[in-house]
Amino acid sequence: MLRTALCDQLGIEYPVILAGMGGVSMHRLVAAVSNAGGLGIIGAATLDAAALRDEIHRVRELTDKPFAVDLLAPIPEMIRPQMQVVFDEGVKIFVAGLAVPQQFIAEMHERGMTVIVMIGKVRHAVKAEMAGADVVAAQGTEAGGHTGEIGGMALVPQVVDAVKIPVIAAGGIADGRGLVAALALGAQGVIVGTRFIATPEAQAAPAYREAILRSGEADTVRTRCYTGKPARTIRNTYNESWERRQDEIKPFPLQVMYSAQQGVMDYMGVGQGADPERCFMPAGQGLGLIRDNKPAAEVLADIVREAQEVLAALAERHSRD
Repeated sequence: MLRTALCDQLGIEYPVILAGMGGVSMHRLVAAVSNAGGLGIIGAATLDAAALRDEIHRVRELTDKPFAVDLLAPIPEMIRPQMQVVFDEGVKIFVAGLAVPQQFIAEMHERGMTVIVMIGKVRHAVKAEMAGADVVAAQGTEAGGHTGEIGGMALVPQVVDAVKIPVIAAGGIADGRGLVAALALGAQGVIVGTRFIATPEAQAAPAYREAILRSGEADTVRTRCYTGKPARTIRNTYNESWERRQDEIKPFPLQVMYSAQQGVMDYMGVGQGADPERCFMPAGQGLGLIRDNKPAAEVLADIVREAQEVLAALAERHSRD
């Protein structure tokens, strides 16, 4: 009941895709999601070329299932070394987390790759399709990290109507009900991010996980203060202080560099760790649905089981009517 054409296109069992969360979606989480029947995605935005090659090798040590690489593509020259690694390593699925990777799409297709582009507006979806994207992911403003202004419930069906290629829904989806809702809107699958941070496989600072578990739907803010581009993060005193001086925020990627100097970007917990009152902690508005830290395979199994239960209940209700 849950298998869609997208599953066949990507070679996966269930239409559930891990968000390519930079620095968080690393080999353990990627492999766990792929092994459980979804699509794991390496969040490579924080990796240089050598580190990306190492992550790809580590993923392949843990799974023989399909996986993808996600890079931010607003400045092509910034990712050219990483793209060469993607090509050299024969990665078959690429996700553009920010902007359409126009300079690389022709070679991707020559290499038999599937190109997924994250979008936040209908016109962006049309542009991505025209540029050669194979799939678009319509991300509502509910999503954590870099995100747009339009709610997913409104965005997804409009994108489905506007393009001929498959559409994935993203933003605020944390359980099986969200998956069923996305399918009802015409999407062929979902991208799940924040829910997978609350797993032991995610590369996330303990304070980041704990902040997710104790927060609710109103505890996030969409701000440019960490990267220079609008990103949804858990609200704290640091980002609230920036709301009063937004004119001082530098453009991307200069603001990222500034934030790194300020020590507020280690949400991965690989350095000094995350101070919850200062750190960038990307999270979506589905926070209130997340109340436990459990293995990624169990999270994915729960989403599939819940979706099947919802579909079965709807079918039973329809038969009674």
